Amino acid sequence: MLVIPFCNNKEQPPTIVPEPQIPEDQTIVQESTTQEQQNNQNIEYTHQLVVDGIKIPWGMDFISENEFLVTEKSGTLYYINENEKHQISGLPEIYLRRQGGLLDVALHPDFSKNQLIYFTISYSSPNKSGGNTALYSAKLDLEARQLNQLNQLFLGKENSTSGTHFGSRIVFDKSNHLYFSIGDRGQRDLNPQDLSRDGGKIYRLNIDGTIPKDNPFVGDDEANPAIYSFGHRNPQGMVTHPETGEIWINEHGPRGGDEINIIKSGKNYGWPKVTYGKNYNGSIISHKTSLDGMEQPIHHWTPSIAPSGMEISTSDKYPNWKGHVLVGSLKFRYLERLIIENEKVIRTEKELQDIGRVRSVKQGLDGYHYVGIEGLGVVRIIPKSK
Repeated sequence: MLVIPFCNNKEQPPTIVPEPQIPEDQTIVQESTTQEQQNNQNIEYTHQLVVDGIKIPWGMDFISENEFLVTEKSGTLYYINENEKHQISGLPEIYLRRQGGLLDVALHPDFSKNQLIYFTISYSSPNKSGGNTALYSAKLDLEARQLNQLNQLFLGKENSTSGTHFGSRIVFDKSNHLYFSIGDRGQRDLNPQDLSRDGGKIYRLNIDGTIPKDNPFVGDDEANPAIYSFGHRNPQGMVTHPETGEIWINEHGPRGGDEINIIKSGKNYGWPKVTYGKNYNGSIISHKTSLDGMEQPIHHWTPSIAPSGMEISTSDKYPNWKGHVLVGSLKFRYLERLIIENEKVIRTEKELQDIGRVRSVKQGLDGYHYVGIEGLGVVRIIPKSK
């Protein structure tokens, strides 16, 4: 395996509204540690290039220690086996527009038995302009390198031609409910606070795509019963907490106000009535950062880092990272590591600095963290040789 140095990725990013701010130091002095903890903190890490030639590796999930799937935003699903990539055929037609394309991918919890996968795309219904986020399931035939039994489980109703804020991530809870996100689709004053509209929400489904009977808005004729939480802007990171089982997300703010939220049933996360951010031209969106009945983030970034991809480290490969939250920064081209105590961020560290726009991060079945870098591919984080 070739060990490569950190690089400066010159690949042009997809079109997004620029956020020309300079990051501030959010470091908080750490409390005293034991000698063992201090030794662990001295471990340094580098990275290996696992697979190249993937321009925007939006999402990934692992089949085995040596096999995984990666989505390329432009519309290709790759099967990676022993660091070699193979294209998978059978995807539905994808609406490619700005931030839209082939988005996240996740294996069914019993994939070894049923070979089912789930993925999200931006989709345009026939004879309609614009598009929205859609969730699919399919059976993966690895021998034939193709998808069969394609099934659209969910499609956002209100199309938008803006090409922004599709979301979207997919995770499962410990009861095998499926959660996925849809951004506000660039229509902040219409979608996030309206339970009859699909944008700006976190959704919860049974694993077969049906609606759980205990979803918070079941029986509400004015709401989509698949909605689990609302008031979101553009969630592009999502993970199930390995200890609590709660769903954690990160989401893009506007100019400032990126957030980490812990998702609770039926709760309103405020966008755009409350925000720590401003419009891109500097004007005020809301004078309020809190309101009764609206949830507060456990952390926010101002200025924005443009977060995408999220993981919570549990691996023995990184003894000094256990329980830390890993979040990719598209804007500043690094992986941010957040040290958390009692659901509060006490310190942040920057890993893989200047490596490129970090789109996705996932802990593999071999215990290593894999990171999708725009214009580079997928890298594995490893301890530096002494």
